[in-house]
Amino acid sequence: MKIRKTILAPVVVALAALVTGGWFLQQGVAQERNVYANARLFEEVLRFVQEGFVDSREPGELYKMAIDGMLEELGDPHTAYMPAKEYENLRIQTQGEYGGIGISINRRNGWVTVISPIPGTPGERAGLRAGDAIVEVNGESTRDWTDDFAVTKLRGPKGTKVAIKVARPGVEEPIPFEITRDEIHVKSVPAAYMISQDVGYVELSVFSETSTDEVRDAIRDLQKKGAKGIVLDLRYNSGGLLEQGVSVSDLFLDRGDLVVETKGRIPNQNFRFTASKGDEFTDVPIVMLVGPSSASATEIVAGALQDHDRALLIGQTTYGKGSVQTVFRLSDNNWLKMTTARWYTPSGRSIQGPYGIDDHPAAGADGLDGTARSDDAERPEYKTDGGRIVYGGGGIKPDLDVAPDTLTLAERASARVLRQQNYTKWIETRFNWSAKFAGTRPDLKPDFEVTPEMLDSFFKALRQAGIDIDAELYQTGSRWIALELGNEIAMAKWGVSEARKRSNRFDPQVGKAVDLLQKARNSDDLFRVAGQQVTQPASRTASR
Repeated sequence: MKIRKTILAPVVVALAALVTGGWFLQQGVAQERNVYANARLFEEVLRFVQEGFVDSREPGELYKMAIDGMLEELGDPHTAYMPAKEYENLRIQTQGEYGGIGISINRRNGWVTVISPIPGTPGERAGLRAGDAIVEVNGESTRDWTDDFAVTKLRGPKGTKVAIKVARPGVEEPIPFEITRDEIHVKSVPAAYMISQDVGYVELSVFSETSTDEVRDAIRDLQKKGAKGIVLDLRYNSGGLLEQGVSVSDLFLDRGDLVVETKGRIPNQNFRFTASKGDEFTDVPIVMLVGPSSASATEIVAGALQDHDRALLIGQTTYGKGSVQTVFRLSDNNWLKMTTARWYTPSGRSIQGPYGIDDHPAAGADGLDGTARSDDAERPEYKTDGGRIVYGGGGIKPDLDVAPDTLTLAERASARVLRQQNYTKWIETRFNWSAKFAGTRPDLKPDFEVTPEMLDSFFKALRQAGIDIDAELYQTGSRWIALELGNEIAMAKWGVSEARKRSNRFDPQVGKAVDLLQKARNSDDLFRVAGQQVTQPASRTASR
């Protein structure tokens, strides 16, 4: 997660010589020379490279290489130098607002293509739809534009106009649009709905500045509709602002409960964050869904609610990012994102996993059956408020391990052919076919079924795209192919919320959460009804 902090600090490039792992320092010399000697040595090497290296390099490029080399040798993938454009992307992710037309885009078939218009934005109101290829922006062809370049052209101050042309399947000529940009708010909660008569579902996808308010408003709205228990889905949330992780946790904890503690080398990185407002949803049982993509601020919430026995965690072990990043402002509007502290859950555990991919908690997953390598038996043990055993190191282990939908051996064979033969073609063909289908079915309902005729049509599209799969193997994978097609069509037709509703219908992790909540009258009862399915039997205190 990030602590947003603006500090004016000059780039002392000479320090690169201290930590570049011996590019140009003889062993032991760095310990004996002072910073000025190292700076002089760096400048000497820079001059030789600039003047005599076989391939010409600009001085600015060499300095950038030195900075990148220094940061890479720190061995921390979360520490990075960010030019202004990268910082702007980070700012949008954490603040959730920008000026633009409100569409999700990606490169498809050589053109910048609309993946989904954001509901309530100028792009949606103008009539843009999934599958529209943006072929022109302000009179300029977009052929071979990158996604990032297209974003810079489409975004702009609120009230300004942008003229685009889109190629739409089934329409012979490009369609012109003139769209007035507006302030776009990226929702932290893309989906919230009643998943059963008395259980509400809330997906939190990122920790931005509005996350706490959005979660609070979503749960209150669901309570008005009859929700007595909540499924809080953070399986796809990779983090965001530390402050928002603390604030979301505060919604469910008693006043004074420790949420998280951070520890760093400098005093201003040492904090103890406690709940300040008191549990706003007392006795509302919470099941929190987590998985290998749950990281950073998500793990803060998971750790706090698990350690205080406030939520039952279901799913798979989380990513294992137990560090804090601070963003420092440099000269010329450049930025440095640097790890400045580690954080610890209320029980005192660090959940930081190893950086090497071979040792990563999710490293065993092949992406097809949802299985992952078992947890290390040597992980340190801690205890929750109620005496349940929880584990440190390598992510947060859920109270109840439930795998996502797994494929049969026959289905996995089909999936490997389609995904591994040419993954890009598989993604593009699935998207193009689904967008065209959604765009030509005005009367389509969200509960539609994927028919054999639809599967036959998609099979022909795959063969036309050059994906070589025989009919028998395709048929063996028809169940999971139908699930993927159904979700893609729902995304193209109605957006993230309806697509999530559809995928949740077939999701075993969501199903287990709903089943337990339907049997639980309050928070304490949730652990009781989980019974022996939970890794350690619950023994909660009577204080809650």
